[in-house]
Amino acid sequence: MSNNEWNLGDKEKRGLKKEVENAILVGLIYQGQSEEQVTEYLDELEFLALTAGAVTKKRYVQKLQHPDKRTFVGSGKMEEIAKYVEEHEEISLVIFDDDLSGKQVGIIEEILKVKIVDRSTLILDIFASRAQTAQAKTQVELAQMMYLLPRLRGLWTHLERQRGGIGMRGPGEKEIETDRRIVRDKIALLKKKLEKIDLQNFTRRKNRGDLIRVSLVGYTNVGKSTLMNRISKSDVFAENKLFATLDTTVRKVVFGTMPFLLSDTVGFIRKLPHHLIESFKSTLDEVRESDLLLHVVDMAHPQFEDHIATVNKTLLDLKVQDKPVLYVFNKIDLYRERYFDDYLEDEIKESIETELQQNLRNQYESDNIFVSAITKENINELREKMRKTILELYEERYPYQAKLW
Repeated sequence: MSNNEWNLGDKEKRGLKKEVENAILVGLIYQGQSEEQVTEYLDELEFLALTAGAVTKKRYVQKLQHPDKRTFVGSGKMEEIAKYVEEHEEISLVIFDDDLSGKQVGIIEEILKVKIVDRSTLILDIFASRAQTAQAKTQVELAQMMYLLPRLRGLWTHLERQRGGIGMRGPGEKEIETDRRIVRDKIALLKKKLEKIDLQNFTRRKNRGDLIRVSLVGYTNVGKSTLMNRISKSDVFAENKLFATLDTTVRKVVFGTMPFLLSDTVGFIRKLPHHLIESFKSTLDEVRESDLLLHVVDMAHPQFEDHIATVNKTLLDLKVQDKPVLYVFNKIDLYRERYFDDYLEDEIKESIETELQQNLRNQYESDNIFVSAITKENINELREKMRKTILELYEERYPYQAKLW
């Protein structure tokens, strides 16, 4: 395989450039989506871009029945984008909010003369830059290779000569087939490597004994790692960026004399690339083997109900939807700041929160609690709720031993 910028296995070349890049975002309103929804998707895409190291300079949105097969957006809109890119030399990147085919990438790059990235490529890029352990790195590389395979024609710049014509037949096809074979062999090798790592992790989990297991799940950037630090009093990496945590972190926690295992998992997101979900299923084995799920929600986010739906759909895919769930609505301090008038009396605020909490209990048919991981509000109450639930789980599993706690 020739040396080129798309050699995703090369550690030094993973991810976007280290210096800040200036980007344009492009989204479509189609398939019954509303303008508000697409605006929110682009807000999230902008945050993804910022996490990867790109600053958004402009957005383009178009309403179409379906994406254009050649250029994703209509020809008029593409001309408008091309004109803006030409007039602003600082633009080095155009990010599309949906997946593009290899053919679309090739055509759009030819028109705009800048780097073209779609949502899945951007997410994979962030995962590649965040991966720390051998397992995470292998999972990301596998996802990249699987995503890359059907797009070789659009990405491999050294294959441009195979467009056809006299003297262009034959060797080009052989070269792209060689590249496909190399990528398929790499995929097979990575899968074997993951199987070996999974076996080691299974043995490690088996050696932990029969302690009750609790997993933090939720949308990305809702505060799971910060909450884990509050509950376990440990020091897990946390920051206000998407996918700050890729590897599952497990801590042994003791409430009084009652021990249990607490794990922090990778956050979910809308339109998560299918190959990434497949690759990371082994990481989510902690969720499958959990006895209790703490579903952490950023209640200050205007689309938190959509986030809950996305997480619940992923849990359904993992076949863990029947496990006991405690909804932890985080960032209550930010919620009040955004939605409560300063002149509201404390009693009215309290009444609104109580009613909201009851409505959410009814809506999701599960217990919940409002907390702030940053200010530590209601963290002790959360620990008490967890203690009672975990004790009940122990009593079911070890009816005699649990009485000691």
